Amino acid sequence: MTHQNAEHSSRFGAGSEAGADVPDANDNRRQVLYWRLLARLFDHEEQPALESASLAVVEDIGLPSALLDPGASVDSVVQRHPELAPEFDGLMTPEPKEDGDRDRAAEVRRAALASKVLLNVFASGSGTVTAEQLARWQSDAEWFERALGCRPGELRGGRGSAGRAGAGGGVSPTGTGVGGPAPDLSRLIPAIGPELGSIEAGLVKRMHLREVLADSALAARLTPSMSLIEQLLRDKDNLSGVALANAKALIRRYVDEVTEVLRTQVEKSTVGELDRSVPPKRVFRNLDIDRTIWKNLTNWSPEEERLYVDRLYYRHTSRKTTPQRLIVVVDQSGSMVDSMVNCTILASIFAGLPKVDVHLIAYDTQALDLTPWAHDPFETLLRTKLGGGTDGTVAMALAQPKIAEPRNTVVVWISDFYEWRHQELFDSMAAVHRSGAKFIPVGSVTSSGRGSVNPWFRERFKDLGAPVISGHIKKLVHELKTFLT
Repeated sequence: MTHQNAEHSSRFGAGSEAGADVPDANDNRRQVLYWRLLARLFDHEEQPALESASLAVVEDIGLPSALLDPGASVDSVVQRHPELAPEFDGLMTPEPKEDGDRDRAAEVRRAALASKVLLNVFASGSGTVTAEQLARWQSDAEWFERALGCRPGELRGGRGSAGRAGAGGGVSPTGTGVGGPAPDLSRLIPAIGPELGSIEAGLVKRMHLREVLADSALAARLTPSMSLIEQLLRDKDNLSGVALANAKALIRRYVDEVTEVLRTQVEKSTVGELDRSVPPKRVFRNLDIDRTIWKNLTNWSPEEERLYVDRLYYRHTSRKTTPQRLIVVVDQSGSMVDSMVNCTILASIFAGLPKVDVHLIAYDTQALDLTPWAHDPFETLLRTKLGGGTDGTVAMALAQPKIAEPRNTVVVWISDFYEWRHQELFDSMAAVHRSGAKFIPVGSVTSSGRGSVNPWFRERFKDLGAPVISGHIKKLVHELKTFLT
């Protein structure tokens, strides 16, 4: 050990200090590691004093100095020191203990290991990223997920926590401070998943996406996210062969995941009232056993202990519905990509409902009738072309002829409404509303509920009696389901 390291070692409690001083020394060691963690997360410049002090701490507790090497992946550390692998599992979801039972020496060890994982995942640097660097980050992210008690890839897939992370452990009062034990992040897991996806999307954006897509093994490890799907949709016309096949597979994975979520929301939403004018279908699955017994109780024979049934009763299952036409118009300019993906999927779900005639139109400065593919969001998205300006009048020219029976038609218009021919477009929208069709302007249909709407349009829609729906997609699901069923 160098003279400098020995000096720090003495300062942070190594050697033959009195037993009473050990707890304070371990608290100091842990504090040094966390100060280094914070310094490296928020400032890319190395702090020599913190680095040398942290090196002394790591060596004092018998851990390899590679834990402090920013260029070393967790994989490489574990390959050289396989005995550390089990320590990373559940590292950040410790079993809660009374303060008096704390093992401060163990907390220092956990702080060193946790710092390594956190820095490798969240200090992603800047500049161009190579395929090798992306693969290394993905591997480190898997170790981070394991440290949270999740399966590798689980958080970035957006499916929440499992294992120990789902056990509901909380953050201790001292767990969030620099001088406290290694933090228990279990309660933060719902927020960590999207953040990991955002970091990965940023890394992909900083590298040549086509290089990743050309490598099937690397492409398979990508986590589908809105930002990644946007890039794939923008670049799909420039892809071919293996790269195009991998891009389509990623889009398909994302579409399937979002479709599953939205279909559940549609099924849970309000449905039409029961139509009691339609006789119930007399089949066994509709048999109302409770009502049948209640209505025939007068036929009970105590001597025979038998109930004689004169009449069977069945449940009404038919609901009041009328043939409806749903026309979805989606702004496909770059600012609306999230809404484009969500509403394309939503249109396909409603296209599967009985007696709902769905039409889908996408536009920027030109309009495209996607109705033939409305039932398949994957095929629809492959036919979109993101970007360009916005001219809603070209979409209205396609939509208006489809309004054959206004009172049985709903027009959903999804856009931020930053139009250059705004008065002309609004006048045509007002005409659709006055014709008796239900006109629903939608400012944003995103997973997050965030979005902006042109204030000029927002005020006029409000005066028209058709206020803009803006926020989470659940709002639109409820509005459509109420009208269509």
